[in-house]
Amino acid sequence: MKKVVIVMPAWNEAENISRMVVELVDGEFPKINAQMHLLVVDNYSKDETKKIVDEASKKRKNLHFIQQGDKSGLGWAYVKGFRYAVDVLKADAVMEMDADFQHPPRFVQPMIEAYLNGADYVIGSRYIKGGSIPKEWELTRKLMSYFGNLYARVVLTKFSIHDMTTGFRLTKVKGVLDQIDLENVMELTRFAYKIDLLYQSLKHAKNVKEVPLQFESRTNEKSKFKIKEMIVSYKTVMILGIKDKIRFIKFGIVGFLGFLVNFFFLRFFRSLELPETLSWFFSTELAIINNYVLNNVWTFKSDQIAGLKNTIFKFLQFNLTSAGALLIQSIFGPLGVKLVGVEYDGLVLAFVVLFLVMPYNYTMYNLVIWRRKRG
Repeated sequence: MKKVVIVMPAWNEAENISRMVVELVDGEFPKINAQMHLLVVDNYSKDETKKIVDEASKKRKNLHFIQQGDKSGLGWAYVKGFRYAVDVLKADAVMEMDADFQHPPRFVQPMIEAYLNGADYVIGSRYIKGGSIPKEWELTRKLMSYFGNLYARVVLTKFSIHDMTTGFRLTKVKGVLDQIDLENVMELTRFAYKIDLLYQSLKHAKNVKEVPLQFESRTNEKSKFKIKEMIVSYKTVMILGIKDKIRFIKFGIVGFLGFLVNFFFLRFFRSLELPETLSWFFSTELAIINNYVLNNVWTFKSDQIAGLKNTIFKFLQFNLTSAGALLIQSIFGPLGVKLVGVEYDGLVLAFVVLFLVMPYNYTMYNLVIWRRKRG
């Protein structure tokens, strides 16, 4: 049976935590076909949060309590909790959940069911059918929430995900959480950490599922929402958006240089009166060599291929995967020249490279040659 640990940061949550234990641990956990545990991560609360959880855990073996440690901030609470859940409790999956009932306990079961049905990353979404944000929120906050989420989806080009800023999520450990450098997630002292953590999780997750979440207002105290947090979140999204595009930009520059190599040698081999097909074939192979070297030392530097034996093997593999590009250009290049005339061979080459070869190459480079290893 799978073990799922809900990591719940808490700071001065005495009024909420006792009720949460009753409703979540006693009320919801027995309904779920998994080993359910609640891990409360306290940040040295000044009220009786620790005392309440300590007393409750004496009667509940699936209730745990730890202190956050020296580093403050919501993100650091989750880092400490995730580490404990994986290393000590041996969790198969972890969940992020608030202690203040903004994430109602009744929505835990559908999250777990989605995971048990094959999802390795589950998002509690306020912006899909069945989900909602609090009606009592002021209009300005509703607009900030909606357009902030839309901004993240657009900048990060994650249109299939409807809620990029939710804090109610489940992550499978093997293959997803264990691939993330948790201590280096951005903005761990602020709410913005959740955007980077979600973004990295999406990169590793193979099966992502969104389930409805009816987000509630805090039952006690004032909301933690602050304008400064929103500004930092916007900045984080922008930084991630730029970082995400850098590799593709480098790939495009290398591709352009490959185009120049291809174009120059196409004319050169043609001047030697080689058959048109062979001219395209040889010039394309030289461009492939150019692309392999530059992509390895620059575009995919973080996954750089090292060692003579491995370099030779990967170069042969690179040529094999590039056979598709070679075939594409050897077929569509001469065909295009035949259709529009040899005087337009530069335009034909540009069209073939840009719309046919580059998409193919970028996909193959990421999936095969410089593929990131997963645990």
